[in-house]
Amino acid sequence: MSRIVRFHETGGPEVLKIENVEVPAPREGEVQIRARALGMNRAEVMFRTGQYVTEPQFPAISGYEAAGVIEKVGPGVEGFELGDKVSVVPCFMLGEYGLHGELVNAPAFGVVKHPENLSWEQAAATWMMFTTAYGALVDIAKVQPGDVVLIRAASSSVGLAAIQIVNMLGGVSVALTRGGSKRDTLLAAGAQHVIATTEQDLVAEVKKITSGKGARIAFDPVGGSEVPKILEALSFLGIFFQYGALDFSDVPVPVLALLGKDLTIRGYQLFEITKDPQRLEQAKAFIVEGLASGALKPVIAKTFKLDEIVEATRFMESNEQVGKIVLTV
Repeated sequence: MSRIVRFHETGGPEVLKIENVEVPAPREGEVQIRARALGMNRAEVMFRTGQYVTEPQFPAISGYEAAGVIEKVGPGVEGFELGDKVSVVPCFMLGEYGLHGELVNAPAFGVVKHPENLSWEQAAATWMMFTTAYGALVDIAKVQPGDVVLIRAASSSVGLAAIQIVNMLGGVSVALTRGGSKRDTLLAAGAQHVIATTEQDLVAEVKKITSGKGARIAFDPVGGSEVPKILEALSFLGIFFQYGALDFSDVPVPVLALLGKDLTIRGYQLFEITKDPQRLEQAKAFIVEGLASGALKPVIAKTFKLDEIVEATRFMESNEQVGKIVLTV
């Protein structure tokens, strides 16, 4: 028996329960991991409340990220042995696997032997944030030195990962945050510029930074009524990535900016990368290299114990955190 996070109905954080469950042996292509730390993500909140791309089937399991030690190897799995220290790339749909538990199974193709310089907590915090940012900025947009990138919700774990990746590639990271209270924190996290969008004129500030040219890329998990200003701030042939829906309202598009600049507006999920074996391996290699060199480093906002899953979830929903929330096991 193992203690696993499950829920039996959609609702608030209080529906999350830690239950003793018999974890089956890993199937073909899977490994079983004795978890040491678990990463938390906004997607799990959406899944629990019935607002995600998949519907929970009760009792529902959840959790995209875990780091720990391989305890069993399923049939047909090569490259892993008992005792390997590993972490997991989100490469499946919630409900298909659930990594929030003491003993969990995961698809071997998404498991990584992470660099030794990472703690368990850092390893559990790595893959959602860096793979999401990598896919849009490196795999698709191919950020080049000097490219100006607007990063909305910059204090989120993915936003901080985007700042680090842009800086690593020689681009110019511009953090977008609603108010100025997080300005110093974002500058300390590596943002080269910070724009408080409720206090400053976004378009004017981007023109100053880019000498009137506009930003080449915008990376946005929010959407909603602020998107037209971001599109106005883009350069000719600029690209706008919508990778989340914190605001569920439809996105208004200024048609003259769209046509006048030949903009690309693109939906994006990290599964575009993690469901493609070749692109996934390229992502792993890029991120492992960055982690090993120290150019990439997960930012952890706060850690909780597994037993504190409800409190940890409430903290996530408060939007007070800067970086990743991690559960220790």
